[in-house]
Amino acid sequence: MRGGAFILVLAVALAESVAPAGRKCQLSGVWRNDQDSLMEISVLRDNGDFQGQYLTRVTLAGGCAQISPLRGAQQQLGEEGWPTFAFTVHWDKFSNATTAFVGQCFVDAGGKEMLSTTWLLREAVGSLEEDWKATRVGRNVFTRKRTTEGKILPNLSPPCEAVSSPAP
Repeated sequence: MRGGAFILVLAVALAESVAPAGRKCQLSGVWRNDQDSLMEISVLRDNGDFQGQYLTRVTLAGGCAQISPLRGAQQQLGEEGWPTFAFTVHWDKFSNATTAFVGQCFVDAGGKEMLSTTWLLREAVGSLEEDWKATRVGRNVFTRKRTTEGKILPNLSPPCEAVSSPAP
């Protein structure tokens, strides 16, 4: 019996040391960032291309943000299972800007998935002289939002009529 208990303890310890590398990070699903914006990646193709929707809680003009389409690609998964990716969001319904995100998907020791991203936001300006103020850079961390089956981004966001304009 004593030898069996030792083998069991050894097996558990080995499983714990291997587990982090075995955790894969999947981009598809609903994500919330540190600014309370929501993103849903709904289609992830075999070649790494994906598409989805983005609902920002931060707007340049302080008006009502609407759901905007996103398109991107992730690297093909290797052994590590923590892909890098890039995607763009065109805020065409309420802003004259486009944002490009790059990042990597991680899984911590507790199994929590997160997307660590850096973004560039390009706003249209009226002249070359104003070009200096047209690009902003920032960072966001997204965490997976657990949703009930069948719930998608439009169901998680209030209609524009119900949202008051946020303060700058």
